Amino acid sequence: MTDRHKLTRGLVQVYTGNGKGKTTASLGLVFRALGHGFRVHVMQFMKGQTVYGELDSAKRFSDCLTIEQVGQPRFVKPGQQTAADREMARQAFARAQVLVSSGDYDLVVLDELNCAVDFGLVELDAVKEMIRTKPLHTELVMTGRNAHPEIVALADLVTEMRDVKHYYNTGQPARTGIES
Repeated sequence: MTDRHKLTRGLVQVYTGNGKGKTTASLGLVFRALGHGFRVHVMQFMKGQTVYGELDSAKRFSDCLTIEQVGQPRFVKPGQQTAADREMARQAFARAQVLVSSGDYDLVVLDELNCAVDFGLVELDAVKEMIRTKPLHTELVMTGRNAHPEIVALADLVTEMRDVKHYYNTGQPARTGIES
């Protein structure tokens, strides 16, 4: 560990569940970490080429934050994964492994990785190995519904977002600046 690293011991966090807020919670952590001078990389699985406000905000922190989207320019639906989805996820996870193991980042967020595992796009054993071998100083956050029980068992913190009430159910569409 060099003097540059902000943590002596990075932990593993998982944000999962059917409720809204998993990505938002991880981005709140990112913002906090940036305030303390952390170097941060966010990889958003299954969100390729989608317009989100956080992508514009990230440009303001380009010296210490990278947000990288990987995947098709559409959402992947369960049971409808294509060979291209599988290949893009495989390549993205290989890149994520390099990012995490490099030790160059204080915080790495793998957004929607739980979904990629649940959909069979990323191998569970590879994720478990990445968790076990990550650099000691790197905080690792994984988001997405249906976190695998073995990932949950390896994590130091697990938060489950539970859907109690959602305005989508009353016909309220997504709003720029709030949901995107």
